[in-house]
Amino acid sequence: MKKIITLLAFVLCTLLFASTALAGVTIKYYNKDSVNYELDAVCSGSKKKVKFGSSRTAAVTIQGSAPCKVTLNGKQYTFKGGESIRIHKGVITFQ
Repeated sequence: MKKIITLLAFVLCTLLFASTALAGVTIKYYNKDSVNYELDAVCSGSKKKVKFGSSRTAAVTIQGSAPCKVTLNGKQYTFKGGESIRIHKGVITFQ
């Protein structure tokens, strides 16, 4: 009986940590502009900030569940996670 309870507790903890790990939208980006962008993101109704550093290739994770909507220069982009984008002249293009 103790083995079953221990196993159930282990499975419950594993599921709990796995679900929190999935609660984010990761975007790989190449920012060709020499401008840092700090944009507002809305993920399932929650507002977040997302930063894209200037002149670099990197990845950013927005905490929250997909889809996330990010607005840059008046144009809205939707991210589900795992996208690769390029930022050039203030415009996001999906790769």
